[in-house]
Amino acid sequence: MATRRRCLLSRLLGLLLSALVGVTCGSELSFTLEPSDIIAVQEQPLMLHCQVDGIPPITTQWRRNGAPLSEDHNYAMFANGSLLIGRFQQTKSDGSSDEGDYECVAQNSFGLVVSRKARVQAATMAEFHVQPQSVRAEEAGACRFQCQIHGLPEPVISWEKDGRPVDTEDERYTLLPTGVLQITGLRAEDSGVFCCVAHNSAGVKHSAEASLTISGSQSSVYKEPVILVGPENLTLTVHQTAILECVATGYPRPIVSWSRLDGRPIGVEGIQVLGTGNLMISDVRVQHSGVYVCAANKPGTRVRRTAQGRLVVQAPAEFVQPPQSIARPVGTTAIFTCLAQGEPVPQLTWLKNGQILEPGGHVKLRNNNSTLTIYGISQEDEAIYQCIAENSAGSTQASARLTVLWADGLPGVPGSVRADSLSPTAIQVSWKEPAQNTQDIIGYVLHIRKTADPVEMEYQEAVSKSTLQQVVSDLEPSTSYTFYVKAYTSRGASKPSEAAVEMTLGEGEYSVAISVPAPPSLFTRVVNSTAVQATWEPSGKLGQHDGYKLYYRKVHSVQFTGPLTFGRNITQYNITQLDPSLVYEVKVLAFNQHGDGNATVRFVSMKEAMERSVLSPPCDCVKEEQSKTSTTGIIIGIHIGVTCIIFCVLFLMFGYRGRLMMCKNVQDQLATPQVARSAPPDDPSPAHGALALNGVTRPGGDGGGGVAGKTRRDANELERLFPGPSNGSRPGWGHTMESTSAPCPLNETQTSTLPPDEFSLVEEGETQFREPPAEGRGRDGQQGEG
Repeated sequence: MATRRRCLLSRLLGLLLSALVGVTCGSELSFTLEPSDIIAVQEQPLMLHCQVDGIPPITTQWRRNGAPLSEDHNYAMFANGSLLIGRFQQTKSDGSSDEGDYECVAQNSFGLVVSRKARVQAATMAEFHVQPQSVRAEEAGACRFQCQIHGLPEPVISWEKDGRPVDTEDERYTLLPTGVLQITGLRAEDSGVFCCVAHNSAGVKHSAEASLTISGSQSSVYKEPVILVGPENLTLTVHQTAILECVATGYPRPIVSWSRLDGRPIGVEGIQVLGTGNLMISDVRVQHSGVYVCAANKPGTRVRRTAQGRLVVQAPAEFVQPPQSIARPVGTTAIFTCLAQGEPVPQLTWLKNGQILEPGGHVKLRNNNSTLTIYGISQEDEAIYQCIAENSAGSTQASARLTVLWADGLPGVPGSVRADSLSPTAIQVSWKEPAQNTQDIIGYVLHIRKTADPVEMEYQEAVSKSTLQQVVSDLEPSTSYTFYVKAYTSRGASKPSEAAVEMTLGEGEYSVAISVPAPPSLFTRVVNSTAVQATWEPSGKLGQHDGYKLYYRKVHSVQFTGPLTFGRNITQYNITQLDPSLVYEVKVLAFNQHGDGNATVRFVSMKEAMERSVLSPPCDCVKEEQSKTSTTGIIIGIHIGVTCIIFCVLFLMFGYRGRLMMCKNVQDQLATPQVARSAPPDDPSPAHGALALNGVTRPGGDGGGGVAGKTRRDANELERLFPGPSNGSRPGWGHTMESTSAPCPLNETQTSTLPPDEFSLVEEGETQFREPPAEGRGRDGQQGEG
């Protein structure tokens, strides 16, 4: 059923393809330059850049934290879209601040787009939250100083010893970008006072001082390997630099090595070792994420100490598949797809003309917001849609425009949509023709769904333009359904009608058929050049009918002639006074007290039908069928009668033949001894003939007179018809006689004395008898012929 609906719908909507030919999406409104995150300096000017491409006129404005930003003495907006903040202030006298998330908003006649969010923060320098601590170490050992401070931008750390910058040219001194100072192979001259210095655009700060004291050497004493400082857990963004620290001591000096806990190789590209065991990965990527293990091994042994730290590399969101601009006719479905990747997985948000798009009604978001579907689009849905992909590492945006094709002259909205429950599985939906532009309507589409289901679960049924109602079957009992209708032309669809909601009947409510009748079967036949015979038959599928309505019209005519109403017993009507050169549309529907059923439509070409009738005259199908039935019965009756006659003839023939053979056998047995005494075997005397047939000697009888003579003539005639062996004997018959001296008169009521089981009929129609005993066979060893 679903396949049929799709086929009907595809045929109906096929004409819409021409409406899409040559349609372009028009000029896009898009950003060629978007603002970036900036750390601003207090009391200094700041420029945020924004450039847009599209069809002018284009207007731009800025929003801070979602609120429009108006021009004043401190804000200037340039014609190219950029924003100048004359004097950046973190905190103003009124309590406001120039810090926040800035967005560039651009608009033209096609819609509105919003740029990515650019975070503007003031440069700051906080106090040191980790101060360097004094260290006492042994000569030839190792020591470490650390300081930490927060600031924007990230402060640059340097170190001073006794008020002077540390000499970083000495390879024993390792200064890490994280602000850590490591000294290996300590000497007495390394003793002193150390201080951490932090500086950025917000200023310079010095940490507290820490002293380094070097004690006497005990290097000759064995010491187990010890990891003073191992790698810390780090979370970075791609393209930053990772420093994994590892400081180990012991005697002899331990060997520091690195590995990954998952066994994957660390690689060599972008990898560098700082000092005696620190690992630096420049330009980190997502694939660098993992757990790194630092191992300190005693030389020449398997004695080792380990420490580990996790590196997490985040990647800002970026698009794998941005949404694409599309153009769709009114009433169809628009789908936008937006796929993004990043670490962590980005969250997707959709905007419509710069405002957050809330799903609901005919707008649906699926697959974690990666698919935006708009059902039954209308003029109000035409806009620029944006996909915002955002995670903790950053955000990005992409836009696409939906153009709604709305052709002039599209039909109005179908009205008065009504749904009436007919049964537990059927609902009849009816509507009225639109009030405007009905001349180009090619059909209607009925949209159906369970009221509780989402919009995307609906399905459609195509309906003829001449039908303003449809019975929807295969529904579920006691279930609410929602229906609406659209009118279609070759240029597009109307707006959807008002929805109608109806519930199917429950199983207990439906005890009798209370539905409109199903469409009848319709047949047409051209009677002559101006008349058509319409014949119809009722359908028993749905509903009882009270009668029929017949309509007909010229194909190009708008109005039907009719209805011609007939009773339920009338199934034929001749339509006369037609134009012999035109094509007519004929339709028939059945009706009852619940309303009219769907119509069955046929098209009749008067001209073509008459041309065919010259070569092949039309027939009355009903009469022809009756004639075929009658002829078949006669033929079957003749066959049965002939078969009976044949069996009767065969039965009489076999009885007559058996009687003749019995009598002939009697003759052979009685005549043979007397012939030896009175006459030669070939003597054709009358007495021989009479004795042979009757077993009685009648002297003085002549061959042509009396009963004996007549009997002889009859026997000769029968022997001519049924010839036997040349010696006149009938071997195999004598043993079947009950008495060889019994008389065998020939009369019409004589029956054979052969038992019934001594003969049978074979399929070839010949008469064969059971094989007699061996002593009854002739001299040639073959059974005597019957």
